[in-house]
Amino acid sequence: MIQLPNLEVVLIDELARYGWPFLRIAALLMIAPVFGARMVSPRVRLALAIGITAVVVPTLPAVPDAAIISLTGFLFSLQEVVIGLSMGFIVQMIFDALVIGGQTIAMSMGLGFAMLIDPQRGVSVPVLSQFLIVLGLLIFLALNGHLMMLKVLVASFEWLPVGSGLSRDGLWALLEWGSGMFAGALTIALPAVVALLVVNIAFGVMSRAAPTLNLFAVGFPVAMLLGFLVLLLNTPNLTPGIRQLMDASFTVMRNVLVP
Repeated sequence: MIQLPNLEVVLIDELARYGWPFLRIAALLMIAPVFGARMVSPRVRLALAIGITAVVVPTLPAVPDAAIISLTGFLFSLQEVVIGLSMGFIVQMIFDALVIGGQTIAMSMGLGFAMLIDPQRGVSVPVLSQFLIVLGLLIFLALNGHLMMLKVLVASFEWLPVGSGLSRDGLWALLEWGSGMFAGALTIALPAVVALLVVNIAFGVMSRAAPTLNLFAVGFPVAMLLGFLVLLLNTPNLTPGIRQLMDASFTVMRNVLVP
């Protein structure tokens, strides 16, 4: 007589097989650009996570032989969530660099108090930052950044299988990527900041030569006009900057995941 496997054991095994990869995928989609935007419904993210899990899991190696409802299973679940959040955080830093760059330009132009709600995060950001975020998001999609992110997500299960946590070198590479955000923001904002600095120096010299000149009536409009002109001229250079940040982010992601 053929002995059928215990249904409870089969369900627990399948839950572990699909559950741990699902946690990594869902954690990435929770904070990653495009997918993690506040305008995207949680139900949509959940459906995407379930669909990607159903497609990816049959191609993955076997998961560790451990019960998902146990202390070991809880630690594995926590590791998967941390890995997914780390991957999403690395890509999200691209748009954080745009926010910092836009804020730097806005402060130099005198538009630092012009705030707008960012629909992706639900927080107030300068208008110029929101402008750069929209352009950056369109460029990110045009360069298939979302597809590259999903490709790296699938490859991460080979680089760092289920049950493997981030190494010390990987955590250090993740922390060092924070400096890349500020470097990217500086690259984006540097042309406008330098041009506005020259204008401010010129008005400083003019104020010494003509103390009666009302700098508040003349300086702000000129600085604002020059800032918009520099933004107009520098917009074509935004695509190479986004591409460079994308390449750097995926390189960092590989360094974090590969032990």
